[in-house]
Amino acid sequence: MRDIFIGRQPIFDRQLRVYAYELLYRHARDMDRAVIADVEAASSEVVINSLVEVGLDRLVGAHKAFCNFTRGFLLQGASLPFATSQLVVEVLETVSPEPVVLEAIRRLARGGHIIALDDFVLSEGLAPLVELADIVKIDILALSRAQIASQVHRLRKIKAVKLLAEKVESYDDYIYCRRLGFDYFQGFFFSRPQVVAGRKLPPSRMAMLRLMTELQRPDIDLETLQQIIETDVHLSVKLLRQINSSYYSLVSEVRSIRQAIVYLGLQHIRNWACIVAIGSVDEKPRELMTMSLVRAKMCELLSDQDSNDRRGVFFTVGLFSLLDSLLDVPMAEVLQHLPLAAEVRAALQQRDGVLGQTLRLVEDYEQGRWDRLERGGRKERQVAESYLVALDWSRTALESLS
Repeated sequence: MRDIFIGRQPIFDRQLRVYAYELLYRHARDMDRAVIADVEAASSEVVINSLVEVGLDRLVGAHKAFCNFTRGFLLQGASLPFATSQLVVEVLETVSPEPVVLEAIRRLARGGHIIALDDFVLSEGLAPLVELADIVKIDILALSRAQIASQVHRLRKIKAVKLLAEKVESYDDYIYCRRLGFDYFQGFFFSRPQVVAGRKLPPSRMAMLRLMTELQRPDIDLETLQQIIETDVHLSVKLLRQINSSYYSLVSEVRSIRQAIVYLGLQHIRNWACIVAIGSVDEKPRELMTMSLVRAKMCELLSDQDSNDRRGVFFTVGLFSLLDSLLDVPMAEVLQHLPLAAEVRAALQQRDGVLGQTLRLVEDYEQGRWDRLERGGRKERQVAESYLVALDWSRTALESLS
């Protein structure tokens, strides 16, 4: 496979369920910018071909995929090798409403594609684009709140178009846009905690932290780990079901927690027990769990460690990196409850050490910061391949736990 970098950013509906993913693209020789189909770096045709090579299902599953379209690719009128119900044609903000462009968009819409306008700001002469669009994306960081409200009012007067808020960076931004009537939301708000002064963790989350505290004790042995897991019926059932699923393809059934620990090892079972515990937080977007698993697997794959236990530590760092968002408390407070090694704490709080550098590398890929992928001597292709493997693995892992 050629050196292809494709990431994804989730787009949520009003219930914070994943509606679609916007795909981020960069070819290895063009690492300066992190947008899909940059006019100067690659044509939309190259991007589409790359998606065929990687596999759209692999990237987004059954969800929709937002792909940027340049003026040139719109005018080519090429047939797209994906289901019209899945690929969303995202018209770049640089595309003007020329008659030939409008006709090209009409043709794609007639074919069944959803039409979205990227980074759109309504101004004189742009109404014809709105009339053809199904979704309008508004960059809320580029506008004041008064300007956002004005845009919403003016757009609604033209057409009852769906509105997507881009670059939603905080919970307050999300609530503001939701009240304005936005239908979809994109940004990093979901992966940042909603910290409220004086707020106490609810009992269910405290119970989860206590369980994870016991699981992460450095002096834990087989008997102690077995006892901790067996006293939690939910955890025991989930773990045994997962271990006996098609994920592991065991020749004979594992009938006890002790068998599972002996078969898989202490670190592996500890990590899986923590995954089950984290999965019990059901009032947060499901995508947070997916992202935690992808980060965990990428950190493990990029660890370059020979020891299973050592690879497991990298896995733990990735898995725990979103605990502050899951619990809505600062990471420093979360770590007060967990007896983690100093290097793990440094990685989670300051991104220090080899563990922290690996986690930061994973975050760079996740956010499309392609220019930073060589940090720490990593090969760009190694990072890209680990991302695709982690996506596949996380999907299988979640299915095995359901």
